[in-house]
Amino acid sequence: MKTKINKFYSAFTLIELLVVIAIIAILAALAVPALTSALKKAQQTGTMNNAHQLYLAQFQMSNDGAATGDASSAWPGDLIQAGLLTPNDLGSDVGSYINKFLCTKGYLKAGDFLKLLNAPGTSLTADIVAGNPDTITLTGGTSSLKVYPVSDAAPSSAIFCTSNNYDYDTALNVSASQIPYGTNGFIVVQKGGSAAVFKEGQATAAGWATSIAFQTNVGIKCDETGTCDPENGPTAGDPGSTLKFH
Repeated sequence: MKTKINKFYSAFTLIELLVVIAIIAILAALAVPALTSALKKAQQTGTMNNAHQLYLAQFQMSNDGAATGDASSAWPGDLIQAGLLTPNDLGSDVGSYINKFLCTKGYLKAGDFLKLLNAPGTSLTADIVAGNPDTITLTGGTSSLKVYPVSDAAPSSAIFCTSNNYDYDTALNVSASQIPYGTNGFIVVQKGGSAAVFKEGQATAAGWATSIAFQTNVGIKCDETGTCDPENGPTAGDPGSTLKFH
């Protein structure tokens, strides 16, 4: 005689399935902002490292210029003062500054040049001309970095370069350019070599305890003559001879 065994099969009910889907959706909604924030932070750190590489090339060139007396191996502001670089003219943007001096003199390679100036949203393009060394000419898009006309006379806290979305002592949401990071933060490298990523609220002196704290941490604005904002007196806007490309 065979014994009949009854088997019971269980499955998700529709309500249980909907509950599981709802939980997954909630967890995803919580995770996505954190992942997005981490990605943006990593991208900004990469751009900061690029800006610091540009600074190191400039620092080495200006040091060599000081040792040899070569006026064409100097800080951007001194190049402008010497009439070797004319800002705001066609062919005298940040790309031309890097090409005519840092690349031509061998402090940067043409291939590295384009990488240093690219970041999310910049879509920067260029033509590379073979030579000894190779040279490069920017042809389209926006540079991720812009270079201030800092001179040898400027203090170490003077700003050397910033991300293109930051206008000095100006809120990020009203900056002339929102590329590359909009209001998500900005990058600054000082003449002394300090490099940092800052938050939106730190873009103006009002976001710091004092104006001096702002000028110490973000930096001081100086022009090619060596004239800088006075202590406790930052003025909004980049120097008129800032080198950029967009």
